Order: sequence, then structure tokens, then C-alpha cells
Amino acid sequence: MSRAVTICAAVLSFVIAGGTRFDAQAPSAGGGQGRGGGGQAAPAGRTPSIEERTAGMQKLDGYFPLYWDEHAGTLFLEIPRFDSDFLYSTGLAAGLGSNDIGLDRGQGGQGRVVSFQRVGPKVMMIQGNESFRSTSANPAERKSVEDSFAKSILWGFTVAGESDGHVLVDATDFVLRDGHGAGNALRPGPYRVDRTRSAVYMPRSVSRPKSL
Repeated sequence: MSRAVTICAAVLSFVIAGGTRFDAQAPSAGGGQGRGGGGQAAPAGRTPSIEERTAGMQKLDGYFPLYWDEHAGTLFLEIPRFDSDFLYSTGLAAGLGSNDIGLDRGQGGQGRVVSFQRVGPKVMMIQGNESFRSTSANPAERKSVEDSFAKSILWGFTVAGESDGHVLVDATDFVLRDGHGAGNALRPGPYRVDRTRSAVYMPRSVSRPKSL
């Protein structure tokens, strides 16, 4: 299987670059649900097509196409393939200016081999266990090892649109969280992302043929 495709997380790497602010207060309630106001509304009970849902939005085409709803401040992600491994990584586009804290410009995060899996109206980003694998030719033995170690669900998205097997999800909450774990380096804490001072930083949001 191919694992050369990399999500460099351009929209995740602005944690210290001004896209996300940290506060010592507890986070507000919410997360994981779409708030996009753009596009056209579909009749009740029908999932809109991707074309309907993204009408009037800015499209950034690539391996995982992005759609930016400037009016609502919402970023949508189009998933053209499921159950296919790719590399997900986070990073910092800018530093904090303190060697002691260790949040430096260009810092890379832990790379994870993940895949998208659909379950009804939900799309899960799942990280499998790469530490323990079986190379046996026996499918039952490989399955036994796979089932012995838990997978991790990193995020759950709700389907916002669908066309020809492609699915659209609202990725705003996913990219505005502290996926890099920068808040853990700030002490004394605890520090959390302040959503009232956070927004998708479009100048660093890109989508390329083989990466995002």
C-alpha cells in the first residue's frame, strides 16, 4: 500500500502563527459539528450534492479538495477515497520566540498513518496500530494480530454532501483544535484553544495533487 501521500497540515500549522489563540480558560462547548452557512439547502431528508453544498465557495483542488466558505468562516474537506492509508502530520509555521518553551518555527509533529472510514452519516479518521503486525500468509493469523491491538479514532466528521462516491465534511473544528499539542508546552497551565480568537488561516491553507 502507498504511504507516500502526506497531509502536511497547512491549515493545522498556524497554531502559533496567529490562526489560533491560547487561553488559560476552559474551552467552550461544541466541536465536531458543521456550522457552514454557504451553499444551497437540500430538501429535508436528502443529503445535498457536493456541488449544491459548496456553491459560491472558493475551491482549492488537490488530493483532498478544500472548500472555503468565507461568509461563515467554514472549511470543508472533500474525501474522494475511503479505506486508503495516507500520512497525517502536523507542524508549526511560526515559532513562539522562546527556546525554553521549544515551540520553534518549522517544527514537525508526529506522523501518523491514518485512513478515512465511513459509518452511515459519519466519517471517521482512524489510526491503525503500526507497532504490531503479522506477515503471515494466513489471513486468520493476520486478523488475529490486528484484533489484538486497538485502533484509535482521531476524529469523527458528519457528512455534509455527497456526489459519485465522494463525501464532503465540515473540517473547521478539526483544523482549529490544537492538533500539534502546542498547549502542552505552555506552563503554568492548563491552556486551551480560545475559539473566539481563532480562525482558519487561508494564506497557509493549500491543497496539492499529492498533499494537503
